[in-house]
Amino acid sequence: MKYMGVNEVRQKFLDFFAGKDHMVVPSFSLVPHNDKSLLLINAGMTPFKPYFTGQEKPPNVRMATCQKCIRTVDIDNVGKTARHGTFFEMLGNFSFGDYFKKEAIEWAWEFVTEVMEIPVEKLHASIYLDDDEAYTLWTDMIGLPPERVVRLGKEDNFWEHGTGPCGPSSEIFIDRGEKYGCGSPDCGVGCDCDRYMEFWNLVFTQFDKTESGEYLPLPNPNIDTGMGLERLALIMQGVDSIFELDTLRAVIDAIESKAGTTYGSGGDIDISIRVITDHIRSTVFMISDGILPSNEGRGYVLRRILRRAARHGKRLGIEDRFLAELVEVVVDSSAEAYPELREKKDHIQKIIDQEEKRFYITLDQGLSVLNEYIEELVGEKETVLCGLNVFTLYDTYGFPVELTQEILAEKDMKPDMEGFAAYMAQQRQRARSARKETDYMGAEDSTYKLIDTDIVTDFVGYGELETEAEVLAMVREDEVVDRIEKGDSAVLVLDKTPFYAESGGQIGDKGLLTGPSGHFQVEDTRKIQGGRWIHTGKVIEGSIQNGNYLKAQVDHERRLAIARNHTVTHLLHSALRAVLGDQVHQAGSLVTPDRLRFDFTQYEPMTAEQIERVERMVNNWIWASIPVDTRQMSMKEAQKEGATALFGEKYGDNVRVVSVGDVSMELCGGTHLSNTGQAGLFQIISESSTAAGVRRIEAVTGWAAYDIMESRKGLAAALQQELRTDEDTILDRVDALKEELRTANKELAALKAEMAKGAVDETLDQVRETGGVKWIATRLDGMDVQQLRESADRLRDKMKSGLVVLASALDKKVMFIAAATKDVVKQGIHAGNLVKELAAMTGGGGGGRPDMAQAGGRDVSKIDDALSQVGVAIEKQLGI
Repeated sequence: MKYMGVNEVRQKFLDFFAGKDHMVVPSFSLVPHNDKSLLLINAGMTPFKPYFTGQEKPPNVRMATCQKCIRTVDIDNVGKTARHGTFFEMLGNFSFGDYFKKEAIEWAWEFVTEVMEIPVEKLHASIYLDDDEAYTLWTDMIGLPPERVVRLGKEDNFWEHGTGPCGPSSEIFIDRGEKYGCGSPDCGVGCDCDRYMEFWNLVFTQFDKTESGEYLPLPNPNIDTGMGLERLALIMQGVDSIFELDTLRAVIDAIESKAGTTYGSGGDIDISIRVITDHIRSTVFMISDGILPSNEGRGYVLRRILRRAARHGKRLGIEDRFLAELVEVVVDSSAEAYPELREKKDHIQKIIDQEEKRFYITLDQGLSVLNEYIEELVGEKETVLCGLNVFTLYDTYGFPVELTQEILAEKDMKPDMEGFAAYMAQQRQRARSARKETDYMGAEDSTYKLIDTDIVTDFVGYGELETEAEVLAMVREDEVVDRIEKGDSAVLVLDKTPFYAESGGQIGDKGLLTGPSGHFQVEDTRKIQGGRWIHTGKVIEGSIQNGNYLKAQVDHERRLAIARNHTVTHLLHSALRAVLGDQVHQAGSLVTPDRLRFDFTQYEPMTAEQIERVERMVNNWIWASIPVDTRQMSMKEAQKEGATALFGEKYGDNVRVVSVGDVSMELCGGTHLSNTGQAGLFQIISESSTAAGVRRIEAVTGWAAYDIMESRKGLAAALQQELRTDEDTILDRVDALKEELRTANKELAALKAEMAKGAVDETLDQVRETGGVKWIATRLDGMDVQQLRESADRLRDKMKSGLVVLASALDKKVMFIAAATKDVVKQGIHAGNLVKELAAMTGGGGGGRPDMAQAGGRDVSKIDDALSQVGVAIEKQLGI
């Protein structure tokens, strides 16, 4: 058994199965395609679900891949052990109704013993309890001694997920030797210790489980195998942990250098180094597949992983931002298998650096809030921070719970972890409820599953907007039917269609299907798995039968409007890169007849001058009437010519390239103009932020742009009339009015201040006393927070000793301010707790320091009732 690096192991596996007539496909994106049951790809077989369920025909009955995977269920254990990680790669070979157990076992053994040269005497196998066929294959065909083939139960060696395809499995184990064992005389395959390590799982999908619990034989059984690349590499490199593998060791070396510490010394240092090593790999691969940090979904997973790594950097004593520097190491060690990492390296580094910077700001905010909570606990003489506040710190401010625990412990305090756990459980439940319910393997239960998988639609819409087509299938109310009548809403599948199906940000076509006996209004067109187009709509006249030949007509004007916006989207992309720099990448788009929306990577808002330059550049290209050319070519040819691909998009071997002169060349399946001049005019409506590091432009072309110009002309004319000026002096007139308004506001503010002083002086006659504490509680309606605070300060200063509580009703909102002198604070008065109690009576909340605090409420009618309780609240605080 010779040493092999991770990259060599991966290639050996893929080459081996290529030699067994398997189609080797690159890893799919970590973002699941057409699968709402998952946030991220978490197993090698996941992208092949449609082939296993029969919803789609595979391009080959034998396939093999090395799939990038992310799993976060054990994220809290990452770092604490030497084997947990969030990112891993899964090797797998698959058969869709072709070979079965014999070949799967035979080839697995050949690869392990002949290619990897793992000693036969170290290998064991497990099978399902009653799988005699697998037992015979292992003992008679392979020649494994019967005592090294172990029968295990359903929990270990049977794969099923509710109803649907399922079956027994067989796993291959390696005996790592006594030093990894538990010392028990019964130690063997299936033991929980680390001696016998499973590294390859062969799943024999041979049954269809019914709702009644019956296991019916599948007519075409499948093979689904999975082998962790890291586990196999660990065996080949003779190391104890995945963190000692060559590709991970390179990252650890870089962390050691940055932190000035050494891995292997044990304790918290090793934990933090392992966390950073694993998490930076997950982060790099997620961002390379187009995922960006956010507060929901997979973006939240990324943010959590990235911030966890940053926090552990702090624990190692790294004060500056450092994660972006580690990207280079990850790219160098993985780019051999994933060359796109090198192309996207700069983008990945910028996103990580931006997020790390934001996190440190968040940490500062969280510390500030936590310190306020601690002040309140001290004032209330409490030592336990409530679960809601712990959850708020974690969820709203991204403040790590462990850090909350550490800081509280320094003050002899602790968090209510049970309460925190309850709020976390509620959040998880909300997340689960937001997800769509799915059936076996997460396939969405929708009408297209009822359509025969042999049906395929020929799309002719690039060159034709009208064609004659045969109706091959119809679905009405989740039922396949042969006939639909006037008024019926239905889904139609045709043998060919000119209707473009929603894809790549471009929405689907609308139009009409007309036949000898009826007309069908197409309201939307979508492409489903298996190369079928579904036309959704309604019968508006007569009836339509299966097998009818219909004239399919796309709404030409609508298609042209969409094409204007789509072609201009490509121009906009090029203009943004020219004005802002090559770091700009498309992060999403929406193309409709009315407008276009374009999301792109950018770390700060565009200036007005930049927006104007982009708009002018696009219009220049439009008015130059540049021809738009579309060509089909291989992916390699497209890459060689420099065509731009979209982030996170999966492309086949053959691609469609859309070129606009020497301005733009992109891989695109959408519909386009024949020359840019058909777009007419381009205008940017808005530029805004959608997420950290992502900006959005909304724009219009053609008639929509013309209509905006006309609307602006009308607005200018109305302003001229209203301001009684001409077009050239509108801005001068507005400036003059603004100056008049500023002067009037200053005079009004001065008048209010004088009135407030008078009102404050009058309230000095209302001083009361409770338990030796003098206090004033009164309403000063119409004052804003600043005026109320100044009034409270003025009164407190005049009183010398005492408590001031002021309330104001302004714009149907309630405001409270409380201010206390130092001597009454020492007596036990806490302004923050007092206003919190008063605000609660008006349906609000707030708080603050013992000497000064503010709060707000919603019910103005309860202000007097609240103020009447000030004396009672003082008695409570003084313990009277």
